Amino acid sequence: MLSLFLLYTTNSKYRSTLTLFIFFSLGLTLYILGMDLIAQWGLSIETKIILNRSLLLFIVIGAGISLKLTKQKVNLFTVMPNWNGRIVFPHHTIKTLTFLVFGMLGSTTIFLPLLFVENTSLTRSLLIFALFFSLINAVLEEILWRGILLSSLKEYISTFYAVLITSIGFGLLHLSIGIPLVMSLLFSFGGLFYAFIVLKTNSIYPAIVFHFVINIGMVLNGWIL
Repeated sequence: MLSLFLLYTTNSKYRSTLTLFIFFSLGLTLYILGMDLIAQWGLSIETKIILNRSLLLFIVIGAGISLKLTKQKVNLFTVMPNWNGRIVFPHHTIKTLTFLVFGMLGSTTIFLPLLFVENTSLTRSLLIFALFFSLINAVLEEILWRGILLSSLKEYISTFYAVLITSIGFGLLHLSIGIPLVMSLLFSFGGLFYAFIVLKTNSIYPAIVFHFVINIGMVLNGWIL
């Protein structure tokens, strides 16, 4: 934080980006303090996880405040995809709807491990938890990393570095919930996938849906509880 403030006072060119990182850091501090507080409460593990994920609002609000203070007008990718449009690749194009169908099929492969697990118990409470956890986590993480941070950073640095920074940050934030470093870095590839989807469709909604599906699979596979 001290380094960010020093840079802010000495570098006017990147002041908007530094403001974003300062308020992100403030939101992250509240997020971590909130998790420490919740850990002391006598709640079920499911309730604690959902509350922990809800604390992402602190970081989202912090990043949003920075945009207001710097009066940044950025594309938050809040439009629906053009289903009849075409996604452009270096040597060919593909219809947007077809592209998203393949993306959904790829996301549903998260459920394949369930086929090899005997006596899988899909209780009503587990399904309800899976839906609440996945919805809160997917919406807040995508709004934060692909909605606010990616769209803001790409205004001041190259799209390549904006994608790289947000994807690695997305992965490393999972360290705060006890995910090992190697696994957290692997999650960064998920961040690359979501960023690719958002940039190609100019919409955050497909990424939210894919993220939601993958999170449900992770819960049902027993990777969250």
